[in-house]
Amino acid sequence: MEVFKDYAYYYNAFYQDKDYKAEATQVDVLLKKYGSNIHKIINFGCGTGRHDIELAKLGYQCTGIDISASMIDVAKQNAKGENSSVDFSVADIRFYQPEKQYDAIVSLFHVMSYQNGNQDILAAFQAARKTLRKKGVFLFDVWYGPGVLSDKPSIRVKQVEDKSTKIIRIAKPVIYEKKNVVDVNYEVLVMDKETCRVQIINEAHSMRYFFRPELEFLLNEAGFELMDNMDCRTLNDTDFYSWTSYFVARAV
Repeated sequence: MEVFKDYAYYYNAFYQDKDYKAEATQVDVLLKKYGSNIHKIINFGCGTGRHDIELAKLGYQCTGIDISASMIDVAKQNAKGENSSVDFSVADIRFYQPEKQYDAIVSLFHVMSYQNGNQDILAAFQAARKTLRKKGVFLFDVWYGPGVLSDKPSIRVKQVEDKSTKIIRIAKPVIYEKKNVVDVNYEVLVMDKETCRVQIINEAHSMRYFFRPELEFLLNEAGFELMDNMDCRTLNDTDFYSWTSYFVARAV
């Protein structure tokens, strides 16, 4: 199922204030801290390609894959607009069969939290191991259990607009504590300012929150050694205020 089938075309509008350059710089710092001789990177779940384009500007050879054909279409448009040579293609990270190995994998903006079941996340980790050279670095972020349960998801409304369009997004979460999953139900209203025509898009995004011990176990099962995890905002140790966490693993 393609979660972002319709939503992809409005994705850039919702995250226009997201600082992809700063996040790419943050990733660069972590890759240099935990890895060595990293040149070739593949992004598992690249979305609209903004992180990859910024990482390419930092000197990395970047490839991006995503399950959403709509997202990949937007990523290719973004790369063309930036005159970037990043290679984008459609693929499911759980079943990806690499044609070559990479020095590092990044998976950002909680792509791994979309892997709701144990077999889904394990399959993604196993595919990642096949894709990495020995001692390659696997850097990903997730919704972090201690933070999510300390500050539970709530209804949120976001509005963005330009000269021609107004977009209102309402996010309504439902928590399933026995599955460690939150269903985020989005209702997106897209209004054409000239005609006042309104299009309504409904999407349900199921997000799993994770705890360190389970991820360490699953990474070990897939052939990784967990090196560290840290708060995504501060890069310091996680605590009960950490809603998201980076995890860094090495291929063994």
